[in-house]
Amino acid sequence: MTKKQIGSEPIYDARSLGTPRMLVLGLQHMFAMFGATVLVPALTGLDVATTLLFAGLGTLLFHLLTKGKVPAFLGSSFAFIGGYAAIAPNKEPELLVYACVGVAAAGLMYVVLSALFKAFGVKKVMRFFPPIVTGPIIIAIGLTLSSSAITNCSANWLVAIVAIAIVIGFNMWGKGMAKIIPILLGVLGSYIFALIVDPATRANVVQTVGDAAWFGFPIYGERTVFSLFSNADFNAGLLVSAIFTIVPLSLATMVEHIGDICAISSTVEKNYMVDPGFHRTLLGDGLATSLAALFGAPANTTYGENTGVLALTRVYDPAVIRIAAAFAIVVSFCPKFSALVSAMPTATIGGVSLVLYGMISAVGVRNVVENNVDFSNTRNIIIAALILVLAIGITYTAPIQIGIVSFSGLAVASIVGIVLNAILPGKDYEFVQENKGSTSVDFKV
Repeated sequence: MTKKQIGSEPIYDARSLGTPRMLVLGLQHMFAMFGATVLVPALTGLDVATTLLFAGLGTLLFHLLTKGKVPAFLGSSFAFIGGYAAIAPNKEPELLVYACVGVAAAGLMYVVLSALFKAFGVKKVMRFFPPIVTGPIIIAIGLTLSSSAITNCSANWLVAIVAIAIVIGFNMWGKGMAKIIPILLGVLGSYIFALIVDPATRANVVQTVGDAAWFGFPIYGERTVFSLFSNADFNAGLLVSAIFTIVPLSLATMVEHIGDICAISSTVEKNYMVDPGFHRTLLGDGLATSLAALFGAPANTTYGENTGVLALTRVYDPAVIRIAAAFAIVVSFCPKFSALVSAMPTATIGGVSLVLYGMISAVGVRNVVENNVDFSNTRNIIIAALILVLAIGITYTAPIQIGIVSFSGLAVASIVGIVLNAILPGKDYEFVQENKGSTSVDFKV
């Protein structure tokens, strides 16, 4: 099949392309998710190899539970970075284990929402997650992370600016695959630039990568949740605090999941909201997140980068995504590759994360704007104002301590927003799926 044909008409069965082309397309999907997926462990202190392993395994589990129908890849979620930072501010491995318990519990919230969708239907459940709640929460996630990005950039602003410029350049003017992976290209370009201009970075990379083995098992017992059962210093209060701090973050990620499935449905022109249904996609995403967290990997989420690849190639066969998952699993068994990522310059992380954190907040703004949230309504102003002020204010002062439980700013803001939306009169939001086409979804205010 020629290049013109491969992009000119939808392909739902990639076997017609032959095995070599399917492998290349799978590799492309892996690279599309790669930059953001490996950046999460670099930012949080989690292990890169474990992250890649459970991105692959989580994707395969998702495809199993969705009957192999949805061409979605599950990569690392940035929404929980604030939770990891709240529990392990200095990336302490012994504290990250407690944060992983909180993420595993957050994954179970997907299971609960999945059951609610199955029992009550989409319309009744979505009334508790209107844009006036989810939009400001997403905005706050990016803003509360902004200081860490600036701190990392301060290590070498020249390297950070190179990363930012590359990401913006390829995102705005890139062609083909280059436009789909600006994050990865920003990391690579800035990394190489740092190696050229900074002798200390070169020495660190040479030593770190040189000491790493070519092959290793990507799961480490002391980094798994199961290690807590044999830990003499087990802290029950910290465990409860981690759960109460991190679980509320799932409120935003679950709505993000719903939006991603709608986007994939529109791209592929198949209604995955009905078949296999939100109850199955949420179940797959949630269980993949809990599984990853139990073994010390970050939360998973459906990746918009891979939806972009679907639109670019018009190859919609979920089997191609499963090939990408297999590639991620294979790469996870190479510690030398993980060491190369771990030795990434701090300023590179800062430059890329500065753009990413800003993009997270921008997605929240878009969520509010595209859903026509009425800010002439005092009720909506109050909800948005309290969410933003509580999330940012508490984050930059100190968590709220109630007994042995510590509540982060995002946790408090999420809870307050949902409660206020439920009790304040004058609700003006209704989730409507109109019959405009098999994949149309309107969020009306």
